[in-house]
Amino acid sequence: MTASPPITELHFDDAPNVDEVPGPRSRALRERQRAAESSAVLYPTEMPIAFHEGRGATLEDVDGNRYLDFFGGISVLNVGHCNPYVTEAAAEQTRRLPHSLDFPTEPRLDLIEKLDAIAPGDMAGASRVVFGGPTGSDAVEGSIKLAKQYTGNRGMVAFYGAFHGETSGAYSLTADGKYKADYTPLLAEVEHAQYPYPFRQDGAPQETVDRALEDVKTLLADRYGAMPNPAGVWVEPIQGEGGIVVPPAGFMSGLRDLCDDHDVPLIVDEIQTGMGRTGEWWASDHFDVTPDAMTVGKGVGNGHPLSATVYREELDTWGPGGHTGTFRGYNVAMRAALRSIEYVEDHDLLDHATELGTYIRKRLARVDSPLVGQVRGMGLFVGAEFVDEEGRPAPDAVGEVRQRCLERGVLAWGGGRDDNVLRLLPPLVMTHEQAEVGLDIVCDAIERVSAGRD
Repeated sequence: MTASPPITELHFDDAPNVDEVPGPRSRALRERQRAAESSAVLYPTEMPIAFHEGRGATLEDVDGNRYLDFFGGISVLNVGHCNPYVTEAAAEQTRRLPHSLDFPTEPRLDLIEKLDAIAPGDMAGASRVVFGGPTGSDAVEGSIKLAKQYTGNRGMVAFYGAFHGETSGAYSLTADGKYKADYTPLLAEVEHAQYPYPFRQDGAPQETVDRALEDVKTLLADRYGAMPNPAGVWVEPIQGEGGIVVPPAGFMSGLRDLCDDHDVPLIVDEIQTGMGRTGEWWASDHFDVTPDAMTVGKGVGNGHPLSATVYREELDTWGPGGHTGTFRGYNVAMRAALRSIEYVEDHDLLDHATELGTYIRKRLARVDSPLVGQVRGMGLFVGAEFVDEEGRPAPDAVGEVRQRCLERGVLAWGGGRDDNVLRLLPPLVMTHEQAEVGLDIVCDAIERVSAGRD
């Protein structure tokens, strides 16, 4: 068995090291892609490079340019690209038994028991797991079916700024009119409440929490609140696509209290925030809140497609076939997931994510630029919101910063309600030295863009 190597041994040692970006081979492959693939392709439209190999927190493109990866497949590669401790197990399982529907296998049961052991709060030791399709959206669809089947109700409460996926039910919970507009009507009986976002809302943090909770209370308790049959409340403990929005203290606990008062399941979406991303196994752990169910995806398989819904055992009222999916038995991803969890534990990556994330946020907060309106996040889930001199969203500035970073070998991504948030989501295996080098480039890019606007 491959030993579990320290994080310092996982990477290309010379990253970042770039020449021409994009290089000629990247441009050629991008042209082949344009000619053959759907116009729905997103990421290469903003980052026109073709990758060849990944190691740890670094990537190499087909032209030999090497990059520091500060977005990790959007919270997917938590223990790094091609971590040998993970890939060995996945390769061995591929040779033995890749797929087995939902027949019992050791990889399946080992992972289920491990997810139960690290589940939040008193869900640990008393949870159930259901696999479905391989994506986070599939897990959200499973949670919708679970809540409706368990309660017998149909209404769903979600939040402004939310992103839960792009299948029909998940899209219904998502609050992004730009992309949903062409696909309505979606599921009926979905209402959205305010999510506390002090930087963008009038009032002190506690006032934004009070308003958000009052919205939810109206939907759950007011006879004229337009939600006569609530099946559940879906929430991101920290909004991801919405801009790394960390709710103030009291929001998540207040939401838990409201759900308890009205006997409504609280479903926490941990697809981006889970698996150690925020310095705890689950972001809800930061708020001392235990959900009734949570959705898991992205980082759980560390690049191998896998998602699940983990929920309190008392919600397990399904009969056989209550929720199915062809790839609910993909043993390769299950072996990879178990190894990923073990790697996080063996190398204290929860503490590492906490410490490194604190360093990154402090560096960003010190940057000499009025463009950076606020820096926020937890662990290695970091966002910097950009505004102009009048405090309005500045998405073009984020684009300029990202382009400068790309040209110097640092990969970063954007987000936010107005695309004005720079998101940094590096693998948890990024070293402090790599973060220092990367932040030198990021901060220099911000200052240069800022100077060009004076």
